[in-house]
Amino acid sequence: MKALVAAAGIGLVAAVLSGTGAAQDAPERVTFASADGKTTLVGYVFTPAASNGARRHPGVVMMHGRAGAYSERARTYDAATLSLRHAAWGQEWARAGYVAIPVDGFGPRGYPGGFPRGSYASRPAEHSEIAVRPLDAYGALAYLRTRADVDGAHVGLHGWSNGASATLVAISDAAPGIETPSTATGFRAALAFYPACGLQGLFADRPLAPYAPTLVLHGTADEEVSAERCRRLVETARAAGGNIQIRVYEGATHSFDAPSRKRQRIAANAQAREDAVPRALAFFALHVKAH
Repeated sequence: MKALVAAAGIGLVAAVLSGTGAAQDAPERVTFASADGKTTLVGYVFTPAASNGARRHPGVVMMHGRAGAYSERARTYDAATLSLRHAAWGQEWARAGYVAIPVDGFGPRGYPGGFPRGSYASRPAEHSEIAVRPLDAYGALAYLRTRADVDGAHVGLHGWSNGASATLVAISDAAPGIETPSTATGFRAALAFYPACGLQGLFADRPLAPYAPTLVLHGTADEEVSAERCRRLVETARAAGGNIQIRVYEGATHSFDAPSRKRQRIAANAQAREDAVPRALAFFALHVKAH
């Protein structure tokens, strides 16, 4: 099984980099309510090729980073202009048998192109990864649970960068507006790719306590956020009994898994991605899929 998963991950890299990888139709654009009670979000649903409505599949909610859900070159914002990373991962999850939904949380709030690097202090409060974006994740979870092709009891959460920070909050007992979150009411597991782990001091006085198995993946050469800070956050959480682990890739940068030539021409990124894709698939296969 591990060999098959690894082959799938390597195949995705090769396919996307060569421009030959689209194995399914464009994802379906949908709208649904954030759990903030006021925002209508946009999502793009990737479904397994064999899905015909007669079988329910596990799901994955995908949370973008500070640059948003779309290509940095996009002038229109739709399924055709999703970033390479989100399109590739949506296809990867669908090939693995999941119904996956990248959530655009910035566009409906007026920032479809996301935010530039170094803009953290000036971003509007309604884009907070602490107070707001976790509610978007729960809104997407609620939406997936309305679909006849989704097993709503088996949904994972996958975030990148700012969306990975939101993922850590959403999977914790500090999730805003969610009463006693658990694997019974929330997500079955979480993947957090290169989050910023300061989290506005949210866990300065108490450890992060994820209610579901959580895996953090980071790179030592990340130019935007600190892998060491995440290592400390995870170690403190584990010491308190938290079901969380971290994998740190030597020399890998921010967005090491993005299947762009800019990122993948860095040898450490290519090596990290080759490990991270099958590792993520195996993690969700173990913790999210129904058995």
